Amino acid sequence: MNKKDAFKLFASKHPELVSYVSSGDMSWQKFYEIYDIYGESEDAWSSYFHQNTDNTVSSVGGLADKFKNFDMNSIQEHIKTAQKALNLVEELTTKSSENITNLASKGPQIPRPLNKFFED
Repeated sequence: MNKKDAFKLFASKHPELVSYVSSGDMSWQKFYEIYDIYGESEDAWSSYFHQNTDNTVSSVGGLADKFKNFDMNSIQEHIKTAQKALNLVEELTTKSSENITNLASKGPQIPRPLNKFFED
């Protein structure tokens, strides 16, 4: 088995590597280079593998810790600002669609006569 196939087998055993690649933190090329240099050494891969086997409990706890740091008043202000912006966009699009409807309801316009100057 060549080194490339060995790396593919190693990567298939560790699906958590996919999250690093999909988030853009790492690339498969960089992971392959680490594998090429260090092999399957625990020291080289420990920062990429989750040590905790119960990821659900740790992720829920981590999520709760993140929510503790949020300033709810600040979030409400941001939501209000976003709502105002959306209302403004809605108002502008409604007015422009009403103007188009009003122009269409007036019927065909009679073109203005061309004034010829300088004997065109």
